[in-house]
Amino acid sequence: MRSGKAHHMTFTLILITAFATTTAASIGEDIATDGKSKLPNGEGIAAKFKADTGIHKHESVIYANGFEAQGDWKKLWDETRDKDGQVLSLVSPPGGDPELGKHCLQAKATLGHDTGGGATKWFESSETLFIRFYARFEEKCDYIHHFATLRANKNLQGRDRWSGFGGAGLKPKGDERFSTALEPWGNWGKSPPPGKWNFYSYWHEMKPAPDQKYWGNQFKPEGHPNIAKGKWICCEFMLKHNSPGVRDGEQAYWIDGRLRGHWRGINWRKTPSLMANAFTLESYITDRWTKNKINIVQFDNIVIAKEYIGPSR
Repeated sequence: MRSGKAHHMTFTLILITAFATTTAASIGEDIATDGKSKLPNGEGIAAKFKADTGIHKHESVIYANGFEAQGDWKKLWDETRDKDGQVLSLVSPPGGDPELGKHCLQAKATLGHDTGGGATKWFESSETLFIRFYARFEEKCDYIHHFATLRANKNLQGRDRWSGFGGAGLKPKGDERFSTALEPWGNWGKSPPPGKWNFYSYWHEMKPAPDQKYWGNQFKPEGHPNIAKGKWICCEFMLKHNSPGVRDGEQAYWIDGRLRGHWRGINWRKTPSLMANAFTLESYITDRWTKNKINIVQFDNIVIAKEYIGPSR
């Protein structure tokens, strides 16, 4: 759920909207539900590892974190946002699901004290990336503003590692940043909180809003259910980098091992050096739509890989 901008551009099933001199496919076409997508469903590499134990050793895995390591969990991330140390904590996974191990990360957002919190990991990228995590929304959790974001930065050093952060309302140039986020969308209060899954993306060929600013463009399939509360959800999304300047990039997402949306024809970048290389997992709230005082989300079993991961077992 984002901050009341009633003009986010939306890409739905078989998008037939085009720029003045381009084809519809240039800004993404959802092929997940019409039999055209060849992406997998169901089990992936995680099926080989009970409760993700040892999955970090798989040749395709770039990063894995199930919050089971000894010591300070924050050392396995590069940045954390945890105001006064009161937002983020390790807890036992509610529900006792055996595939989730003994610990998970809990984000407790409190209106009037903070805007929630989260953690960021920078990593060496790959042509195609898959990011999988588990999430659980407490029964009283309200709308969430931002959730799981993959960003492209100029590189991993110095100030350039931050080039993909910020820029709300601004169109990327194509050589400094692009981003996509899998997050709940409440449709301006029309869907019960936390809403329905969608992508919220910034790239250099994105469309402007009626106010001529560049707010994230939406990619969302039609007819998908509201996000359930009080249960663990396996979330996974994929980004395929485009050939620089060519509209052959892709993105897709899965919920509980089922492919929900797959979009092709995206020109993410103009230069080969710009790669998606930072992942932020957070529960970020604002008082624009979030009204509950306390809003709790749990996360677990994060994996970044070069191939489809699938649910834990």
